[in-house]
Amino acid sequence: MQDELRTNQAGNGSPIQPVATLQGVYKRFESVEALRGVNLAIFPGEIVALLGPNGAGKTTALNVLLGRRSPDRGKVRLFGDDPHKPEGRRWIGATPQEISFPPTLTIAEIVDLVQAHYPEPLASQEVLERFGLMGLERRQAGGLSGGQRRRLAIALAFVGNPRAVFLDEPTTGLDVEARRELWQVVRVYASSGGSVLLTTHYLEEIEALADHVVLLHRGMVLIEGSVDAIKARVGLKQIRFTAPDLPELPNVARVVKENQRYCLYAVDADAVVRELVRQSCEFHELEVLPTSLEDAFLVLTGDVH
Repeated sequence: MQDELRTNQAGNGSPIQPVATLQGVYKRFESVEALRGVNLAIFPGEIVALLGPNGAGKTTALNVLLGRRSPDRGKVRLFGDDPHKPEGRRWIGATPQEISFPPTLTIAEIVDLVQAHYPEPLASQEVLERFGLMGLERRQAGGLSGGQRRRLAIALAFVGNPRAVFLDEPTTGLDVEARRELWQVVRVYASSGGSVLLTTHYLEEIEALADHVVLLHRGMVLIEGSVDAIKARVGLKQIRFTAPDLPELPNVARVVKENQRYCLYAVDADAVVRELVRQSCEFHELEVLPTSLEDAFLVLTGDVH
């Protein structure tokens, strides 16, 4: 990782040490090489998003950082030490993709149980309020809806008052309002110095939250940087318009059509518009827009049609 592009300086001018790092990490599962020389660093107060298609290695990278998996090669550090040691693990919180709870325990009992594992946990009342669980304290886990179980799972990542949280697809199953409420919780947490590493398939979530994005593809880091830097790296713009038909156009990377509405992707949007005029294309409602993160993702991973 090009850490020189992410200058983190303490007030005295000394560099701030990363909370967690992967250095040249490899991990294989039988014939599948899940990670191939991955470098990754998460700094205090930073929200880092791992992006990539299914099977890219996102969850494996997360599990290696958490000490749930050991790398075949490479170096892993959590607060400067081996992630298998309890000294560092007591300062982290995590929400895995899949989680289950004892069905007869209540929400309050589950929060208290997890709370007891940490030296300086948050108050139960604060956790319940922050994650929309007030009034449900006596509800047994077996009677929770999918969204309520997910909110509880996320709450447990923060209940220990951690210095870093690792969230694997945290908002899956949440409605739009609950998702945006969680985004605000994450923003406030990071603004107070907490570190966040998250994986998500919601590209809108990454655009809303991430300071730094790492795109994994086939177990390797394909590209990393801010959302804007990744979109700029692709260098494409969207040209949207309505027309009865579309002439042959050079230097267009991608064409999407819905009824008579076209969306073209090209490096030189001005040249495409001039060519439309030159060929007397009867277009209207013309818009020229920057690419979205989704567009950049599709181009970078080669999934462009």
